[in-house]
Amino acid sequence: MADRADQPPGQIAARVHSSTPDTMAITYYDDEKASSKEVLPHDGDILQGDKDKHNYVVEVAPVGEHVTVHDAVFGEVGEEGPNYRSVSWMGAAALMTKANVGLGVLSIPEVFKQVGLIPGLILILVIQGIATYADYVICTFKLNHLEVFGLADAGMVMFGRAGKEFLAITFCLYMIFVSGSAMIALSTALNAISMHGACTAIFVAVAAITGFIFSSIRTLGQIMWLGWVGCVSIVAALLILVIAVGTQGAPVDLPPGESVVIKLFGTPTFARAMSSIASLVFACGGAPTFFGMISEMRDPREYPKALFASQGFVTVLFCVIGAVTYAFCGDYVASPALGSAGPLLKKVCYGIAIPALLLTLMIYCHTAAKYIMVRLLRGTRHLTANTATHWTVWLSSVFGCIFIAYILASSIPVFGSLISFVGALFSPIMAMGPYSLMWLYDNYRDPMADGRFWKARAGRTLRNKLLTGYHFLICLVTIFLTVGGTYGSIVDLIDASKSAQNKPWTCADNSNSVKQ
Repeated sequence: MADRADQPPGQIAARVHSSTPDTMAITYYDDEKASSKEVLPHDGDILQGDKDKHNYVVEVAPVGEHVTVHDAVFGEVGEEGPNYRSVSWMGAAALMTKANVGLGVLSIPEVFKQVGLIPGLILILVIQGIATYADYVICTFKLNHLEVFGLADAGMVMFGRAGKEFLAITFCLYMIFVSGSAMIALSTALNAISMHGACTAIFVAVAAITGFIFSSIRTLGQIMWLGWVGCVSIVAALLILVIAVGTQGAPVDLPPGESVVIKLFGTPTFARAMSSIASLVFACGGAPTFFGMISEMRDPREYPKALFASQGFVTVLFCVIGAVTYAFCGDYVASPALGSAGPLLKKVCYGIAIPALLLTLMIYCHTAAKYIMVRLLRGTRHLTANTATHWTVWLSSVFGCIFIAYILASSIPVFGSLISFVGALFSPIMAMGPYSLMWLYDNYRDPMADGRFWKARAGRTLRNKLLTGYHFLICLVTIFLTVGGTYGSIVDLIDASKSAQNKPWTCADNSNSVKQ
């Protein structure tokens, strides 16, 4: 009896198990139904199905015989190398959730402190809505262009070499900056748990070494289960935070005789407002990692199911954590937010959150290193074979990303300011703008226009015109958020750098567990 031999776009061969020595049953799938046939187990037997624009080819081979699968990104994938197509939709949902629920959520209560309760909730809903639709465009673009592995490949499709190089550099910088932010968060957690038991610079180095070890795991399928561990870890820590701030009566930093003041509408300066929006865009900006996830899914067509399950959960979680924590702590909320739980429960929260923070470092560093390796080895047998070249390039890519992230984390050891800076400078470009351009390329551009991107195709419907207007608007919003947010975050960084504990390679406690 045959195992299910799914034929997702981009994978054109499957292994078939035989129940008798004479025949094999093979099931292949198209967009509408499954079809089954029995075939003789001769070498070279081929089943072909041509449905719509996809051509499905299934190679039948006896059990135990070497099978090679061709993938549009990874090339010839054999049994002797890593399996790059092993992520289920539920595993993808866990990885998506963990990519979004990590560092950004820890800065959301601080955003509410700046803009107020009601604007904070509205901003979360709006930005999450924009991000979810952008994430969905990844699926449609990937299925239309199977060779695309990341944003840089999408840039090559749309704008040629210049687009590829711009998005490649921006993508790698963004991934590395986020990895650096994760190192700072881990050093904060270790400081909180140990009551500043060692120099902060040492804790950052420990985070970097641990991150290198875990990021070196080669496929997302191998770390898929860790996504669930990370999700449970961060959600448990955040729930303890919510319970703690709701039962402790008053924030630990509240001066005697004062009460918590909740602002429904804040009055931030322009710089503060833009910095807060940048932090939210960062919190919702896991999209750059999603190309790698869909490329390693067993069936990329199940991507929307994983996406909507993840984004629905993330949106509710962001609203609850931000609103409840701010409602009980007011202007005395800590950044990262886990510091608001009080002396004892702060240790508990950070201890439980460590696996989640480590997984954030792991996912972002792994994604950057995977892109570098694929780019260097694409088209060679070393990409999917366990050769010395494969291992050398892979480990060197991971080490390079970790090392640069470590330098950044040590140079800018201020969690909130670094989050807003990354969110402003990179997140709009990584989480919003390119996906609107992808939609325009596939749905607005005239395919007969000889590469001219902005020439519209004929016969567009009203729906197409409305969506075109929306995507052009998102492109303008991306530019505005990048310029305005970067200004605000630089102001924050300058202010934060005036503190002695925020100097590069500092030994000062960054968890506020020990009074200076």
